[in-house]
Amino acid sequence: MPLIVTETAGREIDTIIQQQGLDPTKICLRVGVKGGGCSGFSYILDLTEVQKESDECWSYSFHRRPAKAVSSSEGGTVATAVAEGGDEFTVRVVCDPKSYLYLNGTTVDFKDEIMGRGFVFNNPNANSSCGCGSSFSA
Repeated sequence: MPLIVTETAGREIDTIIQQQGLDPTKICLRVGVKGGGCSGFSYILDLTEVQKESDECWSYSFHRRPAKAVSSSEGGTVATAVAEGGDEFTVRVVCDPKSYLYLNGTTVDFKDEIMGRGFVFNNPNANSSCGCGSSFSA
């Protein structure tokens, strides 16, 4: 099974790539695990240009949301934000073979809530995870 990136996570990754001025045609999202954390393994997310021959690789295409038109009048002038086109972008995901053993079928999502914002993992291979969701045991 592939590693799945939700549309919300894809848009956040696209925003980060744009904010950092990276070339989206060369950048991949590397997802992996390393030993450590509260429960035994910690998740790794990294933007990289390096893709190894042994890596598992997936591509996900999404549409950018058009900006909403906003009008305001102040001092007799009217300003309107023009909606940009909802053009398509692709998020390429790579994972090393050892990490893939633990991440097979995992969904990467992004939450922006009152209690915090960040990437979250729904890992069907995890027997348990810590309260913060950044580590798990298999």
